[in-house]
Amino acid sequence: MRYKINLLEKKELNLLDKLTFFCLNYLRYIIVITQLVVIGVFFYRFQIDQRIIDLKEGVEQKKEIVKIVLPLLNEAAKIDKKTLIIGETLLKQKSFSKMVDYFLTSFPETIILTNMEVKDGSIKVTGNAGDIQHLQAFYILLKKENKFKIISLQNIKKIETGYNFVLILDKFINT
Repeated sequence: MRYKINLLEKKELNLLDKLTFFCLNYLRYIIVITQLVVIGVFFYRFQIDQRIIDLKEGVEQKKEIVKIVLPLLNEAAKIDKKTLIIGETLLKQKSFSKMVDYFLTSFPETIILTNMEVKDGSIKVTGNAGDIQHLQAFYILLKKENKFKIISLQNIKKIETGYNFVLILDKFINT
């Protein structure tokens, strides 16, 4: 068995010696790690800068596309409005045509029209009926078929050739 005996007393290290020992042994690792982190951040910064440049170019391209497409979109909106107006006009014309067709097909041949006013879903008719029964049957038919919400027979006067009347049909129901 061997023993190692140190007869020299241990020298106490002062602050400068401790600092020197720390710098020589551990500071180099800290510097290397710090340099690796800085290099990593540096490359990451290049990557982020490239992404920013690509995004700016994409935004510029999209701005150009919007500049080109905006007049087309405006024109399409105008055409859409005109198409809606045309559609509404066609619906009104169909409703008007159905109303007039219905009235003329159901109107009896024995009654003579002297005046007919047609406005926005209503008809005002002035005419002469030779027989009051025909006028009454026409009125009952209109009430029965219920194509108009308001059916009003007004101003019935007896004249030499029969009866003069004013018939008001309002709010045509388009079915």
